[in-house]
Amino acid sequence: MEKFETFTYEIDGNLYINLTSKCSNDCSFCVRNEHASYFGHKLWLSREPSADEVLARIPQDISRYKEYVFCGFGEPTVRIDTLCEIGAELKKRGAVVRLNTNGQGSMIAKRDISADLARAVDKINVSLNEASAEDYVKLCKPAFGAAAFEGLQDFAKKCAARGIDTWFSVVDIIGAEKIQKCREIAANCGVTLRVRPYIADSD
Repeated sequence: MEKFETFTYEIDGNLYINLTSKCSNDCSFCVRNEHASYFGHKLWLSREPSADEVLARIPQDISRYKEYVFCGFGEPTVRIDTLCEIGAELKKRGAVVRLNTNGQGSMIAKRDISADLARAVDKINVSLNEASAEDYVKLCKPAFGAAAFEGLQDFAKKCAARGIDTWFSVVDIIGAEKIQKCREIAANCGVTLRVRPYIADSD
């Protein structure tokens, strides 16, 4: 498989930052299982960028993009130190910074990373994906097994408690009953739930 140095890419007025192709999940629905690119952007990385390499691709006019989003074919928190170095610098320049994550960053780092993230991001979208640990394991195949479902909830709670705008997201195809259960999980964690439309194809 051909790999590239697509460290940043643009979609819908946002600049996305692609730090890694590594992930603690192996989700059955993940776009990278079906496509080599996402909306025309070739996101499999030949190597992982340094913070300086990413920052070199940030425009001088920070307001050119609505948000700067850590999101690619891998899980951004795998590279928590680089993520925080970039995010803190972007925030210093006045950017709005978002993290799209599976919520397993603290499990990956083997420590609570919420304080680090509070200095580096404004918003966190945690992919909840399912309404129970059993279904989550079947769908996402996490390296941490069933513990991942509890772990991502604890992560969301701690990030929200730090003042980060944190929410869970699910796709609409899971059905009304599961969506309601996910709303209850989100409420128990002190965060909101956002329901996204399923994107069937992406080039």
